[in-house]
Amino acid sequence: METPPELQAAVGRTEDVTITNREYDDESVIAVDFGPAAGEPELDVVAETAIVVVDNIQFEFDVPPDATDVVVNGGILTLTSSPR
Repeated sequence: METPPELQAAVGRTEDVTITNREYDDESVIAVDFGPAAGEPELDVVAETAIVVVDNIQFEFDVPPDATDVVVNGGILTLTSSPR
């Protein structure tokens, strides 16, 4: 699964945010860690658009078509895809 360009651009504006892509036998995972200084991200998914608000900054990105789950847990935004 590819990192959405809008997500890459939005988080690229700050040094504290890291994006990690992992490929496993049974799934792909994109994890976005907003860093210790950021507040807890809030996530809303409307149709095929994810809206993330962190520290009063909002950004949107298209959820990849192969993503099966988009969640925030412990300050980390995670996009997961599993084989179909």
